[in-house]
Amino acid sequence: MIQNVIDYLITERAGIMSRLDTLLRIPSVSTEPAFTPHMQEARLYLRQRLCEIGLANVRELDGGGEPAVFGEWLGAPGKATVLIYGHYDVQPAEPLELWRTPPFEPTHEDGRIYARGASDVKGSTTIALEVIAAFLKVAEGCPVNVKVFLEGEEETGSPSLRTIIERHSELLRVDAVLSADGGRASATVPTINTGARGSGQLEFRVHTASKDLHSGRYGGCVRNALHEMAALVASLHRPDGTVAVPGFYAGACEPTSRQKADTAAFPFDADAFFDEIGGRNHGEPGYSVREQITLRPALDVNGMWGGYTGLGGKTIIPNTASAKLTVRIVEGQTSEEVLQAVVRHLLGTCPDGVELEIVSQFNGAPASTLDEAHPLVRAAEVVLQSEFGQKPIHVRLGASVPITAVFKEMLGVDTLMFGYNLPDEDVHAPNEFFRVRSIDEGVRGWALLLDELGRFSQEAFNKD
Repeated sequence: MIQNVIDYLITERAGIMSRLDTLLRIPSVSTEPAFTPHMQEARLYLRQRLCEIGLANVRELDGGGEPAVFGEWLGAPGKATVLIYGHYDVQPAEPLELWRTPPFEPTHEDGRIYARGASDVKGSTTIALEVIAAFLKVAEGCPVNVKVFLEGEEETGSPSLRTIIERHSELLRVDAVLSADGGRASATVPTINTGARGSGQLEFRVHTASKDLHSGRYGGCVRNALHEMAALVASLHRPDGTVAVPGFYAGACEPTSRQKADTAAFPFDADAFFDEIGGRNHGEPGYSVREQITLRPALDVNGMWGGYTGLGGKTIIPNTASAKLTVRIVEGQTSEEVLQAVVRHLLGTCPDGVELEIVSQFNGAPASTLDEAHPLVRAAEVVLQSEFGQKPIHVRLGASVPITAVFKEMLGVDTLMFGYNLPDEDVHAPNEFFRVRSIDEGVRGWALLLDELGRFSQEAFNKD
């Protein structure tokens, strides 16, 4: 039966591409209120699609922000119930002038689909939905029970996710989560995502006077907010790349021998990695580049601004400067504790005559880990071994996927990230794209994975 499903997906290729294009044309940008009507348009399209493929109880789950789209098929008694996760929101397309093609008009070129959201994550979300549709069409049922959960706020840090889960905990009761988000680490080497770093965000501001001052009348006798902000930001790291914040590394679990071995086994050319971005290594000493970006905490300033930045000159001494930063955390840490350490450091470093204001602090989800013996991992190993002819490598993500930790904490279930996007697809940047061949590989991979998961009993997912 599984081959019949795969054959059907092959014949449906043109239809799959067309439906993905339709979704990509909807500018579902969750970060800007002006796009709210388009978020509604995306939800309407997805609700219609879930009904069309045969899911029941299709509805929106509201948590006070952008609702999630939900649907379910529960016709596999005795089998596990798997939550299929994806998200329909995307990042803003700006700067528009750097796009070679319109960001919300999908362009097919050289085996790629260029559009905002193509890689992150409408391409992989479409793959998951199309595989469910194929099983229901050809086999008149899925190998496991499925509940589809399509989030609308992933790109803004999932602020309503906890409320949605609290309000709909019974509806969302499942045995495991299979995520279309997360992506592949390599196009040629089979990998299984078994964890991700957590994250947190902080915005702060400094004030040095009640107003901007004339640099001729006051220059040389007062503090300059931009100078003070630059000094504060510079104090966050030592010259060797180590974070200089006292307590920043507190609680951070050292990488295990298995994690180090898996990281070393993954083919990685550090020189090519830096050449591709035109950068050079500058990170915590004593760890490889792959370990630095997947197994160790990090702190980065994301933006810093103040004063006059328009055309020409303006001879002022700015009285206010602002900055935003993010932290990436690992097992043993919480973003709240790490950000508190950063705030203490900033307050302790800020000199007299400078007022430090914490504008906002977002405590994101903690790091997550998926046990290598979990049925999700075992099923993925079988599928990838068969597809690639070699044993898959376990890898961790340097980026953060909040749902993995939140679903574990609130629903008590684990998540396998099984997206098909690749690292070089300019996610969040101009000219984002998704490879067409990833659709072909993805529908086959997802079909085989659901089929393999169907070989496990429900009890296998709930063993301690």
